[in-house]
Amino acid sequence: MNALPCTIYISFAGALLALVAGARSAATARVVALIAALTAVAVTVPAAMGFVPGPGLQTLVNHPWIPQLGIRYHLAADGISLTLVVLTGLAAVAGILFSWNIEERAGEFFAYYLALIGGVYGVFLSADAFTLFVFYEIAIVPKYFLIANWGSTRREYGAMKLALYSFVGSAVMLAGLLWAFAAGGGKSFGLAELAQAATHFSRFEQIGMFALVFTGFAVLAGMFPFHTWAPTGHVAAPTAASMLLAGVVMKLGAYGCLRVAMPLFPVGLAYWQPYIAGLAIIGIIYAGLVALVQQDFKFVIGYSSVSHMGFVILGLAAANPPAVAGAVLQMFSHGVIAGLLFAVVGRMVYERTHTRQLADLRAMPLHRLMPFAALTFVLAGMASMGMPGFSGFPAELTILIGAWKTQPGWAALGGVGVLVAAAFTLRVIQVSFFGATDKVERVDPNALEPVEVNRLHHDHFDPITWPERVGAMLLIGTSVYIGLKPDALLDWITPALQSPLMQAALRGGTP
Repeated sequence: MNALPCTIYISFAGALLALVAGARSAATARVVALIAALTAVAVTVPAAMGFVPGPGLQTLVNHPWIPQLGIRYHLAADGISLTLVVLTGLAAVAGILFSWNIEERAGEFFAYYLALIGGVYGVFLSADAFTLFVFYEIAIVPKYFLIANWGSTRREYGAMKLALYSFVGSAVMLAGLLWAFAAGGGKSFGLAELAQAATHFSRFEQIGMFALVFTGFAVLAGMFPFHTWAPTGHVAAPTAASMLLAGVVMKLGAYGCLRVAMPLFPVGLAYWQPYIAGLAIIGIIYAGLVALVQQDFKFVIGYSSVSHMGFVILGLAAANPPAVAGAVLQMFSHGVIAGLLFAVVGRMVYERTHTRQLADLRAMPLHRLMPFAALTFVLAGMASMGMPGFSGFPAELTILIGAWKTQPGWAALGGVGVLVAAAFTLRVIQVSFFGATDKVERVDPNALEPVEVNRLHHDHFDPITWPERVGAMLLIGTSVYIGLKPDALLDWITPALQSPLMQAALRGGTP
């Protein structure tokens, strides 16, 4: 466990080395980035294998940073942290494999990429609120440059919208933390110390602080109605950035809600609980219905990502052990599945067909021209729908069971979201990969009758490369393994919920 902080340092060092290597060749930058990501995973594996689950955070590093303000460089981990650190390692390696074709300014690309990964590792390991905030901001900045420089489809607009939403959310969250710090006597930003001080806050203070901190984090988690940056950002981002946005960056927001807002301000959680659940359910169903009518392949996956993150927010709102454990499991599952979906759409399909319009893809026999891509997307789609045998099934089922214990109506409405997810997933599978016919009707909105257009004919596309195949199999294998053996993660997550901080949050929620 004590080696886990090295994941942060390896990522930042890898960013510098990739930048230098890029001056030599793009291939060298790619290899350096992959070695850095694999080294971070190699550090994580023995920590995961030797991890002894238990209540409470296990301190890894704890040194004074700005002692005048009670700020410490305090890193710690429990089963929740370790689950998301493992996810980050998987997402980092897979994203590099699906970016093996990057040639333009490859050194800069992988430098930003690894800097983002280093920030993400830092957030998941921080036990000091200010340290967490610093790593949180470090993770936000590279996102802008990755999208603005290597993205597509209004990339400057998508990058700026994502950055503005992120920074506004960060400012709101920081305001809540500073309020809590000042009200607690200005002695420490440590999560345990702030939680102890918060027990003496008035009900009004707890309600207000929780609203600021939870909302600030929830913006990055894609909670309705602050979700609109997500589909736009996903569509504009290059493939690897889309994978990271859906795979780990959105999890930073949900993790902040769970690790900071809920344990520190349980009275505020109890007050806002039904409102959060309502927004989560609206997000699940609304985003799913929007995905159902999208004509851009990547927008379908973008709104799908928002819908599935709604289940995470619902699990947190239910605030009981099964629901919260399911929410963490869903963070991991969604990170793997959404990353795979964006990889297929962005790398395998778009970069070969040069279109994301379902009407155009429908005219191509992609199931014959790209059988591996079709199979991968079908498997990822099944996982996304929550089919048994994939990680999405135990994650969403556990959340719904927990939600039922808190409020049966929440579970029933969440179940509607599962049906909507099945509808938009089956639609996009059929239209994008199995929709080719001899003639396709494309409706001209200005015409009175449907217009028939000849099917687009393509002899072949570039074959799926070995890095793409390895990346796809890595993510599919992970989803299947967790789907068949969810206890591999739940045995880490559940004991972490017995810590005093987590128990304070769960007692604050409605039983």
